[in-house]
Amino acid sequence: MGIPEQSVSAWSAVANEAQAALKDRYWNEKLGMMNQWYPPAKAFGEENFYYWWQAHVMDVLIDGLERTGEAAYRELLSELAEGVRSYNGDTFKHNYYDDMEWTALALLRAYDATGEEPYLTNALELWEDIKTAWNDHMGGGMAWKKDQLDYKNTPANAPASILAARLYRAYGKAEDLAWAVRIYEWNRENLVDLATGFVWDGINRLGDGRIDKDWKFTYCQGVFIGAGVELYLATRDEQYLQDACRTTTACFEELCAAETLLLPDEGIDDTGLFKGILIRYLLEMEKVAPPAERDAIFAVIEANALSLRDRGLSRELGLCGPSWVNPPMLPIQLSVQLSGVMLLEAMARLEKK
Repeated sequence: MGIPEQSVSAWSAVANEAQAALKDRYWNEKLGMMNQWYPPAKAFGEENFYYWWQAHVMDVLIDGLERTGEAAYRELLSELAEGVRSYNGDTFKHNYYDDMEWTALALLRAYDATGEEPYLTNALELWEDIKTAWNDHMGGGMAWKKDQLDYKNTPANAPASILAARLYRAYGKAEDLAWAVRIYEWNRENLVDLATGFVWDGINRLGDGRIDKDWKFTYCQGVFIGAGVELYLATRDEQYLQDACRTTTACFEELCAAETLLLPDEGIDDTGLFKGILIRYLLEMEKVAPPAERDAIFAVIEANALSLRDRGLSRELGLCGPSWVNPPMLPIQLSVQLSGVMLLEAMARLEKK
């Protein structure tokens, strides 16, 4: 992206390399979006378009823009938003509620970073559609998608709570805070182990009312932590911060290797994005956490970033694999690269602090 390495910190330099590789290896100028694979020949037809992955591309471009102020990030962000909207049928609306939530969160951040009104307009349009996800199946909560209204999961609820709380903090509408609280409370009461704070993925996926307690995903922990942080900032109610602290501790105990603090290899496809999402919301948690939790968060992010930089990153290609321990092997999916960029951007921000 054009910043001389000698003018930036060590971690910013590595983040710059990964960001440059993201654009150089994945950007599809014709579509105005990122390809799903590098090399791109791995993709076949419609398989190349994963709507929700592009939301996280927006997020990492905003990370780069906020960190560097470089106009290239802003320009690519604008091209990407237009490309996704166009390819999606001239709308950001989608069948999957959680996918729209990721996109609305990214668009809201884009507006905050650039002041460009269309980002906010589109985020608010999505929010109106997202609210139709709430229904009485399973006692409430936000549905995962429009054609499966009785399946509720953390990825469709916690990000919606984050979005509503951020909208409340920005614009002060009591209705948005009420939505944030109601969604959060349903998520907490139905998909959180109250004995430990560990967050389960979903309930009633197969129509049998069962909770998928064996699906232990990093991003479920991340978004619930993020929702607790946003509601704490919106209300200053310590209970939300306590919830976030418990889930942070449970996440590290359950999912990090005890001796190394390294997060697991969750594979490719959608799961390739999960660790990066956790890191994003751990970074938000670090800003408000009590000292002990803040130190633990820093230790986990640093350990994983060091492992990725020293062992899991191809400096020749600027790419990483789903493991942050082992060198990547081609082909590499966009989702996996995005997680690595999120980790390096997080470390660069912590280094700057």
